[in-house]
Amino acid sequence: MSGSGFHVHGPHDHEMEHAAQNAHGDPDGFASKLAVTTAILSTVGALFSYQGGATQNDAMIYKNNAAIKKTEASNQWNYYQAKSNKQNLAELAMALPGVDIEKYKKEVARYKEEKEGIMKDAQKLEAESKKWDEDSDKLIHLHHRWAQSMTVIQVSIALAAITLLTRKKWLQVGVYVAAGISAVLAGMAMLHI
Repeated sequence: MSGSGFHVHGPHDHEMEHAAQNAHGDPDGFASKLAVTTAILSTVGALFSYQGGATQNDAMIYKNNAAIKKTEASNQWNYYQAKSNKQNLAELAMALPGVDIEKYKKEVARYKEEKEGIMKDAQKLEAESKKWDEDSDKLIHLHHRWAQSMTVIQVSIALAAITLLTRKKWLQVGVYVAAGISAVLAGMAMLHI
């Protein structure tokens, strides 16, 4: 280079400049394109992973709610049984000689009435438990879809690495096929299929 701003390239300089502009000797930008593809797949994979974890957590919370409602229903059924036992004792007492039968008739009627309310509460809690269980099962299914999607996208990323290392452009098709399958699975998760 001269002081007047005039610059002359030697053949080696020109080749080095050309190589630097084309991904270090990659004339069609194969490595660069694959690197960008891998970065995009990794980002999408992270989103799929988050969704999978979120649905799994929600499913566990729903399953826990189902267990709580089932326990509450069980407590109500135990209470119902206790009232039934008291009712049976009152009915038995009415058969004893010399007792106030009217008093025990009232008790039997009261226990029957109380049992009806307790039974309705127990059945309602059982229905709530069943609903939480069903919702949990649906979320576990979605979690599996997200996990499948994440697994296939990881295969796609691994294929991209193999493609880059072997420089076999035909393997790039596998990268895009696996990414497409992952997208279909994620779409199924989003649509609750």
